Amino acid sequence: MISVAQALQTVLNSTQGFGVEEVPFLKSVGKVLKEDIVADRDFPPFNRVSMDGIAINHRFFEHGIIDFNVEGIQAAGAEQKTMTIDSNCMEVMTGAVLPINTDTVIRYEDVQIKNGIASINLNILELGKNIHSKGKDRIQGDLLIEKNTIISAAEIGVIATVGKATVKVAKTPKVIIVSTGDELVEVNENPLAHQIRRSNAFTLVSLLKKLGIKAKTSHIADDKEVLQQKIANYLKKYDVLIFSGAVSKGKFDFLPAVLAELKVEKLFHRITQRPGKPFWYGVKNNKPVFAFPGNPISTFVNCLAYFYPWYYKSVGIKVKEEMAILGEDVSFKPSLTYFLQVKLENKFGHLVAFPITGNGSGDLASLIKTDAFIQLPNDRVEFKKGEVFPILKYR
Repeated sequence: MISVAQALQTVLNSTQGFGVEEVPFLKSVGKVLKEDIVADRDFPPFNRVSMDGIAINHRFFEHGIIDFNVEGIQAAGAEQKTMTIDSNCMEVMTGAVLPINTDTVIRYEDVQIKNGIASINLNILELGKNIHSKGKDRIQGDLLIEKNTIISAAEIGVIATVGKATVKVAKTPKVIIVSTGDELVEVNENPLAHQIRRSNAFTLVSLLKKLGIKAKTSHIADDKEVLQQKIANYLKKYDVLIFSGAVSKGKFDFLPAVLAELKVEKLFHRITQRPGKPFWYGVKNNKPVFAFPGNPISTFVNCLAYFYPWYYKSVGIKVKEEMAILGEDVSFKPSLTYFLQVKLENKFGHLVAFPITGNGSGDLASLIKTDAFIQLPNDRVEFKKGEVFPILKYR
């Protein structure tokens, strides 16, 4: 067996890129940006009116003038107008270019307009009020979005603003998730007394969907010859293979032997952790093969602890390790890294993890009551309330 740290480093050492593609910007949400987005002009590109109201020359207000003749209207989207008489005002709309020869905007709520005269109902007025100055946010050529950013709705707005109809993004790998075992039936079937519905594959599909990966699924019965034939085809067709089940020491756990026969190089099998100890990992032609144990909690934690970091590094995403304060004392005797299920609470600005007791790695329903796994090291057996440890969040 190897340690969790050794296993993770082994997985990270086998990361790879899958190339770059150019996609319509609206189809880039959730993908990893592979180019810097820079301002094609100043933000905003002109002195922009930020309130409906009137625009004046501030110096007249400073000299006690509060009544201004309305010379015209500057609408949003219209070319910039010039106020010809310095002591007049112009009505202006939100988003409009500030008229030439004006320098301050007063909102309609602070103005009364009657018979073409605008009277200001303020005692104090700042120069430049309610004007979003040209270039105040960014100037032409400024970096707006860095390469390797995950694109969200916020980035989409910026991408649209700079006129990028298409953007370069990281290609996502083609992934297949394979469940194994004669005891599994499909979701829409009625299982017999000795059967269960297959669920791990769909849990993994959902975990990968959070990464923007649309994985395919398959199921293979406990038949060594069929396993070998189908896996050989998957190795040709997909970039990544993820298995759930058939990697322990059971009589029908054929997967390690089949992968060896298919010349998949085993990099490790079994990690000093709980749950998820029998995890098998290997590569063939730079294609990674993740073979997780069949128990649902084992599958879940190993996907978070190993596949997620592998994917992040492969596409160039840097992820900050999250930490939480242990909310209760915990004892754990085996010399194993313990991924303990916890409920997270925010207390006085700190994330606190409260252990939730389940019924082992087969207790799929226990995931409903929890938010994360807290990673407790294998160098001791007592963990005290108030200590801080890494977490793997899934909510």
